[in-house]
Amino acid sequence: MERAEHSIVVGVDGSNSSAQAAVWAAAEAVRLAAPLHLVLVNNEPDRESHAEAVVHDIGNSCRHIAGELEITEEVRSGHPAGELVHRSAAARLIVVGSRGQGAFRTTLLGSTSTAVATHASCPVVVVPSTELPQSGPVVVGIDGSTESHHALHFAFDAATRFNSELVAVQAFPDASFIPGPYDHPDRDELLASARSSLEAQVSPWAEDFPEVVVHQVVSNIPPVQALRDAARQAQLLVVGHRGIGGFTGLLLGSTTRGALHHAPCPVAVVPG
Repeated sequence: MERAEHSIVVGVDGSNSSAQAAVWAAAEAVRLAAPLHLVLVNNEPDRESHAEAVVHDIGNSCRHIAGELEITEEVRSGHPAGELVHRSAAARLIVVGSRGQGAFRTTLLGSTSTAVATHASCPVVVVPSTELPQSGPVVVGIDGSTESHHALHFAFDAATRFNSELVAVQAFPDASFIPGPYDHPDRDELLASARSSLEAQVSPWAEDFPEVVVHQVVSNIPPVQALRDAARQAQLLVVGHRGIGGFTGLLLGSTTRGALHHAPCPVAVVPG
């Protein structure tokens, strides 16, 4: 059974992290008026009945939040990341926990959430197992790339759904001023250019979403640190899949693991 089309698809595995992800997804399904589909990948036939019980229990928890909204459950065999990436072609949103720790922990480890966020063709939200904030802004990291353009759209739309303010963060390349026997760019000119770039990227979306209060932040600390600091009280952190500027490495290697697994709030990764 594949009921993923236009649904919010949640990868679950019995861990606290995936249960938290399902709860977050249920609330988002209500905001979007979208069906919710829970998928557990189990490759142990002797545990099939247990897998079905796990996904059904999680489904019941979601029903307490989503009410009459359509919620479906499924147990599949295969590769967890591959299954969710496959579903992303038709899904509206993929939601996963940051890591697995339960009876099916091998099916949704941190490497899986990273792989899904990196390769999915629809937006992916990675939800930490910590207590989730019920208020606060939506934070978005932008850098002028095509991906950050899509991230901005997603972030404005999310801020509207959450009835929250939006914080747009762009990194100011302070690393350009490493001491050395060469000409350095003018710091004030770079700062003015960064602010101008940020304003140019945000303004069109601000016109389309006039009800969203926007704060623009140009930061001179490393991009991931800037985003994590800005997101400490946030409901959601939004980033592009990859970038050309200050956030180029956000979804590569150890930076990916740091941003996705240790962010203080759910992280939405939006493809270009």
